[in-house]
Amino acid sequence: MGRVATLVGVAVALSLAAAMLPEVGAVRYMVGAGMGNGWATNVNYTIWAQDKHFYNGDWLFFVYDRNQLNVLEVNKTDYESCNADHPLVNWTRGAGRDVVPLNVTRPYYFISGKGFCYGGAKLAVKVENPPPPPVASPEKSGSPASFYSGRIVLPAVFAVGAMWDAFLRFC
Repeated sequence: MGRVATLVGVAVALSLAAAMLPEVGAVRYMVGAGMGNGWATNVNYTIWAQDKHFYNGDWLFFVYDRNQLNVLEVNKTDYESCNADHPLVNWTRGAGRDVVPLNVTRPYYFISGKGFCYGGAKLAVKVENPPPPPVASPEKSGSPASFYSGRIVLPAVFAVGAMWDAFLRFC
């Protein structure tokens, strides 16, 4: 029974530690969301991207008609001239539902070949490192928050853990 109690104690400790970690998550952007039919022609993707911040770890989700468009990553020169002859990466997987990880801090340039770049199927995004988390302001020593966190919360957590451990020893 000692092993079970130890495993349960470790699981409880890990759960508490995970609950105390700040939430960090990547964002998956559906390209063109709110402006039409996803990755399509006659959409100004510069306007779509202008109010978004793309961070290292985010994703772009391209949804499009697979019989007409594709997703090609190109350099800046080929982006500006809509040249699809030498893509850096062809992200097209055939289903019209392609996900591109933004895992390097740099500009990314996407176009659709087959002439649809000229119709507006082109997107440029600049990927940055995420901003640092906000720093908490120091609490005043006499504030209720410092009183409760130091004198009630931690001892309560330890008391619950001790009771749980004692309960498991007698079971």
